[in-house]
Amino acid sequence: VQLQACGGGLVQAGGSLRLSCAASGRSLSNYALGWFRQTPGKEREFVAKINWSGASTYYADSVKGRFTISRDNIKNTLYLQMNSLKPEDTAVYYCAAGRWFSNGINNYDIWGQGTQVTVSS
Repeated sequence: VQLQACGGGLVQAGGSLRLSCAASGRSLSNYALGWFRQTPGKEREFVAKINWSGASTYYADSVKGRFTISRDNIKNTLYLQMNSLKPEDTAVYYCAAGRWFSNGINNYDIWGQGTQVTVSS
């Protein structure tokens, strides 16, 4: 399976963006899905995760209340709605699929290519 992330861009602080991650080659319906982000010189960090059915979600404290993760198993697509964006949200955002509903980066063995999000102050 391949993941293709899109939807990044440049936005002013307080604005919104919606990231999408489309899968091809195999259904994602049996996978837990997650979003991670990375800035230069830093390790990739967990942002949000969603279980296979979409019934369970979990967020990093830094984005809780501002970001919403969702999935459409029919469209084989993962989403991240990002509201009230802050300059510190600037990063390359990656979508990922893994077997377990986990925050741990090592759980995720299928990764998208990343999409740049830049929030200006």
